[in-house]
Amino acid sequence: MCDIFVEMFDDEPSDPVGAARRAMRPNLPRRFYASASAEETGGLFAVLLDGRPAKTPARRALAAPNRALGAAIAAEWARQGERVDPAGMPLTRLANSIIDGVARGPDPVVVEVSKYLESDLLFYRAATPEGLVARQAEHWDPVIDWAAEALGARFKPAVGVAFVVQPEDALAHARAAIPADPWRLGAVHSMTTLSGSALLALAVLRRRLDVEQAWLAAHVDEDWNADQWGRDQLALERRAFRFAEMQAAARVIETME
Repeated sequence: MCDIFVEMFDDEPSDPVGAARRAMRPNLPRRFYASASAEETGGLFAVLLDGRPAKTPARRALAAPNRALGAAIAAEWARQGERVDPAGMPLTRLANSIIDGVARGPDPVVVEVSKYLESDLLFYRAATPEGLVARQAEHWDPVIDWAAEALGARFKPAVGVAFVVQPEDALAHARAAIPADPWRLGAVHSMTTLSGSALLALAVLRRRLDVEQAWLAAHVDEDWNADQWGRDQLALERRAFRFAEMQAAARVIETME
């Protein structure tokens, strides 16, 4: 059942547009179930297809820690048409990743998020043009200020792209905010890699930003360039695909509260 997720996303995980286009091919499997639902079992909410447990690519139970999330994942399966299209199932893909990966080995995931903190997107500012400088300050300064006030992490933004060593106490305080449970951790990791900023991910986790605000902040530079030179259709497709993944991660966090 879930081999399609392995085939489509394990070979080229950094190419979501390519994955989406592969999903449009007619060899996608036909829908093989009539109904999808979520049912509590053993303290988890398992996704059932025609009453039978759905499985992750590693053959573990596709089950969520709460009813809302289980129902949302089941709804992705219920919305499938004649063929099952993993490209339109970001919650399912994230759940697979958390169940098969993060829950089995959270430490490397924490380390990766921590590495983003050391060279976070929000630390590196443009010197010119004035409009871009102002736009970065508008979207990024409030998050830097929030990290200082709410997390005790006082980071030092710099102009340019040369690596700047951040204060160790700031890094320690921010690392302490990285969640331990695999579902929140997996969601934060996903948002971090999608946005290039662990601080933006933590701000969504702590309700300082909503997902739309974080996404806009992550794309200040890209949007500035697009305003000057125009927008590329392929880039827009890729961005829409990635935003759906960002929304899925935010949905996981929302259901965990």
